[in-house]
Amino acid sequence: MLTKIQKWGNSLAIRIPKAFANDAQLENESLVEISLIEGQIILKPVTRQTWSLVELLAEVTDTNLHHETDTGEAVGNENW
Repeated sequence: MLTKIQKWGNSLAIRIPKAFANDAQLENESLVEISLIEGQIILKPVTRQTWSLVELLAEVTDTNLHHETDTGEAVGNENW
């Protein structure tokens, strides 16, 4: 497929056809890694890693658990 590179501010931009974006699971604001390999521009989707609360809490140990911090007496309309 041929497409045209166009100026966007001081940079150049290319539009990704919808079929390609769908196949690569790209959508607006998706992160991609761009690299130049032997004169070819390569775009790779970056998947954001997500964690569940159970996975996050499994990493809490006695050595990395934060203790309470005293912030002093209430100075406004806080309810304690």
